[in-house]
Amino acid sequence: MAPPAGPVRAPEAGGAAGVRIRAARKEAGLTQQGLSSAVQVSRQTIIAMETGDYAPSVYLALKVAKALNTTVEHLWDTGPDGTTTG
Repeated sequence: MAPPAGPVRAPEAGGAAGVRIRAARKEAGLTQQGLSSAVQVSRQTIIAMETGDYAPSVYLALKVAKALNTTVEHLWDTGPDGTTTG
């Protein structure tokens, strides 16, 4: 079976993680382009993460957290059942 086409939809439809990523990026003084350069992905990937349209790999999530001087747990705050909390 072929993998689904297009971006992977993040588990939280509301984009709670995306809101935290955007806030952390702005707090760090980075533009979407600046963050994308720091983690070596396209600006479109950063946009997709911020809008909740893309769930990054663990490797990319770690790079984003490091670039934003925070933790994966803060950006993708998951509850005990594995769903992202607000």
